[in-house]
Amino acid sequence: MLIASGYPLPSFADDGMYLKWDFEEGFGRDIWTEPIGRVASEMSQSVVALASFIVEFEGSGEHKKEKKISRRFACTGIFIECDESTTRILTSASLVRGSSDEKNIHPEWKIEVCLPSKERVDGTLQHYNLQYNVAVVSIEGVCSYRAAKLDETSQSEVGAQVVALGRAFESGKLMATDGTVTGKRSRFDCEELQMSTCKITKAGIGGPLVDFDGNFVGMNFYDMAQTPYLLRVRILELMRRFNAEWTAGVACETPDESKFPSWPVPDPEWVYPSRYPEIPRAAQFVFD
Repeated sequence: MLIASGYPLPSFADDGMYLKWDFEEGFGRDIWTEPIGRVASEMSQSVVALASFIVEFEGSGEHKKEKKISRRFACTGIFIECDESTTRILTSASLVRGSSDEKNIHPEWKIEVCLPSKERVDGTLQHYNLQYNVAVVSIEGVCSYRAAKLDETSQSEVGAQVVALGRAFESGKLMATDGTVTGKRSRFDCEELQMSTCKITKAGIGGPLVDFDGNFVGMNFYDMAQTPYLLRVRILELMRRFNAEWTAGVACETPDESKFPSWPVPDPEWVYPSRYPEIPRAAQFVFD
């Protein structure tokens, strides 16, 4: 089960050991208060979970069957366009990036989408941009959900109250937590990232950051202290470029290796409390 989920095996048995930085770790509270509950309810039909898998095929011809070997990544996405034939989802390109080589995209990986109804459907990588770590995944025949309106003006000035949303892939659970826009710069290489005090987990990567009116502010990434996010304005520019490429018959961006910033995501690892006790919270240093 661990290998299939893309997790390492523990090196030895130890009472109380647990897996850190897994994709199932949730965030926020189980019971939401106003206005978080209202925002989450309004956005619940727009937020999905995605996962990528390495697959192999058994048999041939009519008897050819697909077998999932291991999961490579799991994250959140948001509907940005729904019509009768194709629905598009905005998410993070980390979904299909190699962990050891971030310049390597894997369009051959199988993508599954967990819908708000918890139904699983196949997804197709339609566009990606490695400079901003953004991807668009399409699914077929799903048109009963609500697309987020990226072009509506949102409250994103310093001090604005915001909500970060995510959905867990295995359980399908919707997650939400609130915070404020700080105006600080992220430690990541991408200088256009802004920061909020929303505390999310890896499951929230690619998920939306919205204001208290449910308007789209940006797309979240993961850091351990605060949450970096890519601004709505930049995402709109990318969507216009993607649409132009699609009209011209170009499915995905041609990578330009000179523009590749790093988008670090911590790998899952086992923690053994009896051998390596964690530093008490009061003794930990907080870096600004």
